[in-house]
Amino acid sequence: MRRPPGPGVRAPFPADGAASGGATALATVQARAAEPGLLAAARRLDLPLIAYDARTLARVRVPHPSDFSRAAVGTPSVAEAAALLACGGGGGTTVRGGAPVLLVPKTKSRPAAGAPVRATAAVAALAVPGRER
Repeated sequence: MRRPPGPGVRAPFPADGAASGGATALATVQARAAEPGLLAAARRLDLPLIAYDARTLARVRVPHPSDFSRAAVGTPSVAEAAALLACGGGGGTTVRGGAPVLLVPKTKSRPAAGAPVRATAAVAALAVPGRER
């Protein structure tokens, strides 16, 4: 069932709201799957939390790879790669009559001045030719 995002999850959704009411899952790297904030968001949104191993995420082509992510969890992308995989495949792969595309590239949370980034998110969807999103 599709649920609207919660307050802390709202930021990465497009301004036109195209994806905000259609979230079907949260996705991350296995090394972060037990993070209390992710688990709380999944419960609050009543969405499954999908966890991918770093090697699987590393195989997905993304527009914004990160050396920080590669050093921290072993893959150059978590947010974008996990979003693409969760909606049906990796970058450029045709799945179920469409191709997974990023609607919103990785977006970092905006904590108080001087505080470290707490979360990074991306939004992907299955683009089906001839269907409006």
